[in-house]
Amino acid sequence: MKKVSFAEFGGPDVLHLVEAEEPRPGPGRIRIAVRAAGVNPVDWRIREGQKLGAHPVELPSGVGQDAAGVVDQVGEGVEGVEAGDHVFGEGSSTYAEFAVLSAWARMPGGVTFQEAAGYPSVVETALRVLREVGVRPGQTLLVSGASGGVGSAVLQIARERGITVIGTAGGANQDYLRSLGALATTYGEGWAGRVRRLGRVDAALDVAGSGVIRELVELTGDPRKVVSIADLGAPRFGVRFSGVAGSMPEALATAADLVSRGKLRIPVEKEYTLAEAAAAHADSRAGHTRGRRVIVVRGPASDAGADTAAR
Repeated sequence: MKKVSFAEFGGPDVLHLVEAEEPRPGPGRIRIAVRAAGVNPVDWRIREGQKLGAHPVELPSGVGQDAAGVVDQVGEGVEGVEAGDHVFGEGSSTYAEFAVLSAWARMPGGVTFQEAAGYPSVVETALRVLREVGVRPGQTLLVSGASGGVGSAVLQIARERGITVIGTAGGANQDYLRSLGALATTYGEGWAGRVRRLGRVDAALDVAGSGVIRELVELTGDPRKVVSIADLGAPRFGVRFSGVAGSMPEALATAADLVSRGKLRIPVEKEYTLAEAAAAHADSRAGHTRGRRVIVVRGPASDAGADTAAR
């Protein structure tokens, strides 16, 4: 099978499309024929060799953890899923034609493989940071860098819970944030003052890592009411850096429920082939995303219609 791999840490150019043995699912695992894989910042952070304790790496290494596809093998002890089912979930080395998943859920109706591949990690992260920051219904949450995947999920989940949300993003994404129910303003010079004019901030999330921790603390008045998923220097300001994942099965169930009820939708901004994984990483690292980026793996003619039926 074809798989994206890297044998040394470095820039996007260390990624190569190689021939590899097909993985086999162990007990409690399933294997899918991958139709799409989500592109997450953690993917390029690992590739660069950043020290992420929850993600030890043994070289050469595959890339990717989120995927959607068609079940084709079921490991020992797995119940409730069978070959041919369409699922989305989390695994390892998902930038590949086949991947093993450790957590999964059935895809909601009317969702493409591309869309489904964009949900697992961002919804888990959104649920986790909302819990960690302690924001409650009736309060106001500020999300810095709100137009990407995690920001898009946070805005919609928070609004569903009765939380007012202020989001910062580039000028081109202001209408997008408003479409998700947020009060929107631009980042850049004077951004904190613009936020203050929109209202009091009870809690804040940094999802972009753009050097705004000090201002977020000033806006909330309490470093304990700020959480970052992108700035490793946040603890210097007394701010929690959230890097340990929570329950992925819970996140997948929540995502499927919210999507099915029309309460959550994260658009796919751009699609890439396996051979374009380096470009996907470069674009992800540059930021300014609206929604998600995904790697698309085309399936056989027998299930190709599933990729496009909901478009």
